[in-house]
Formats: sequence, structure tokens, C-alpha cells
Amino acid sequence: MSTNEIILAIETSCDETSCAIIRNGTEILSNVVSSQIESHKRFGGVVPEIASRHHVEQMTLIVEEAMKEAGVTFFDVSAVAVTEGPGLVGALLIGVNAAKAIAYAHNLPLIGVHHIAGHIYANRLIQEMSFPLLALVVSGGHTELVYMEKHGSFEIIGETRDDAVGEAYDKVARTLGLPYPGGPHVDRLAATGEATLDLPRAWLESDSFDFSFSGLKSAVINMLHNAEQRGEKIPVEQLAASFQESVIDVLVTKTKKAAIQYDVRQVLVAGGVAANKGLRKALEEAFKDEGIELVIPPLSLCTDNAAMIGAAASIKYGRKQFAGFDLNGNPGLDLEQVD
Repeated sequence: MSTNEIILAIETSCDETSCAIIRNGTEILSNVVSSQIESHKRFGGVVPEIASRHHVEQMTLIVEEAMKEAGVTFFDVSAVAVTEGPGLVGALLIGVNAAKAIAYAHNLPLIGVHHIAGHIYANRLIQEMSFPLLALVVSGGHTELVYMEKHGSFEIIGETRDDAVGEAYDKVARTLGLPYPGGPHVDRLAATGEATLDLPRAWLESDSFDFSFSGLKSAVINMLHNAEQRGEKIPVEQLAASFQESVIDVLVTKTKKAAIQYDVRQVLVAGGVAANKGLRKALEEAFKDEGIELVIPPLSLCTDNAAMIGAAASIKYGRKQFAGFDLNGNPGLDLEQVD
């Protein structure tokens, strides 16, 4: 690999506008993120049209800031990378078109990156990947176990059959009257309560690595409503702790079982829910005596950011897997079909 590979990466799949400058796939020269949480908070979730408008407003400023912070010019840049999917189609299009404009104007190669591949490769920014490995992807829209034999090879061995884990957190948080995004608030509440309530765990078939959180979410909502009808009050800390314990129990048990069955050398955690302190602690406990390296990125690399896109793009750059200027936003992009 060249010692001066510089990738300018852009991420706009949802409600963060981000640009990063990554050297050789592992070194962050800058990683600027503009969050829209305050804009979407009053709606209790992301409004796609508002997200797209914010991306348009922020894009030029964020790119300029990232380049200034990294101390580079377009003459230093080797390629332009961008999230092509999955995500909100309007939001994706802003990033894709910005990346295409920069690449065209400066005669640079263009690289399309799968959003989840980016989350997985965020780990490479702190620790070199060791194959074969297993990635636990946990975010607002995804809950998956991904087996990787080598760089750029993704096999989904388990996925959610209904709600993603982050989605379940947000819905339970809304029921508890907590602000959006709900995950961090539930995590903080859970740390102050005790898991004394009996909530379900969906194990599915004995040989399945799939997940299901819809029943758990419904059980929490029903428990609250039934208590209200009886004039009783369930302590929110107790309910948050019980919900979180149920989620973590299933995630950790299935991840550990899959890691042993597939005889992996490394387990990576990826996605916004990887910031959950309860999950991080439980995974560390589960793998401490297994002889399998556990890698969890710092909080700043768990949520959506462009550094992870640059890290994933570096592999494609080395293989000269470039996109044409017909690259488009693809909200349903399949991880297993990624080149």
C-alpha cells in the first residue's frame, strides 16, 4: 500500500453530515460530523425531508472544515469515497452527488461504500482486522451477525426478523416518555435500576443466529399500560434495566455462540448501539476467557461518521474497485452483494 494514500470520505445516509480525511485506511487526519439531533428531536424521529435539507446546507462547510483540519488540499487527495447505501434515499443523494462533483472536478477516482461495511471497518481505525472474524452490527436500522473470511467479504449469518435493536430502544424510550434518540437515555436509566421484571427473550430456533425484538418491545409497552390501568406505577429505572438485560442477554449469547461455531479470531462490534455501556460491559465479560479478541470502537466511531467510510474505501482503493459517474444512492443496497 502506498504510504500517502489520502481518501476524502463523505457520509450522509441519515441525519449526520460528515466528511473525513483518512490516510492509508487506518489513520484519521480529520473526522468532522454535524449532527441533526436537535432538529429531529421534537418529531420523535428523523424526518427525511428535513435531513436532506440540512445535508445540502452543511455539505460544503463540512468538506472545507475536514480538509482544513487535516491540512490537505485536493492535490493531496487520492480518491473520493461516499456512502451509496443503505439509508434515506434523499440523504444519500446529497452525499453521492457531492462526492461525484468533487471527483469529477479534480479528476479523482470515486468509491461507493456500503454503510454497514463502513461501521464494521470503523474498528480498523483502532485495531487491525484479524480473519476470520465476526462482526455484531447493532444500530437503529440494523441488527446483524456478519462473518468475514477476508477483507471485503461479507456473509450475513444472522439478522433481525422484525425490529432492529436501536429501533426497539427508541420505541421503548418513547413509551417511557424519554427524549429522542432513546437508546442513550434507556442505557443511563438502566444503570440506575435493577432488572427485576420478567420480560421475554426471543431465542427462535436452536440453530438460528437471527434476532427478534418486536415481542420484547410489545411486552414492555403492555406492562406499562396494564400497570397504568390498575393505577400502579412501575419505576422507569426498573423497566429500563429489565428491558436492557433482555436485549443484551440475547445479543451476547448469540454472538458468543456464533463466534465459537465459526471459529473466529476476532469479534468486532459496530453501529450506534455499540456505544451502549451495558452491552460493552457484557461483551467484555463474555469474551474475556474465550481466546477471541474483542474489538469495540470508541464512542465517536460507533455513530455515523465519514472516517469509517474512508476506512472501508481504502480496501476498494487498493483493489482499484472504483465507481463510475453513474453512481447513485441505493437505499436497499445488499451487503453480501458488495464488490
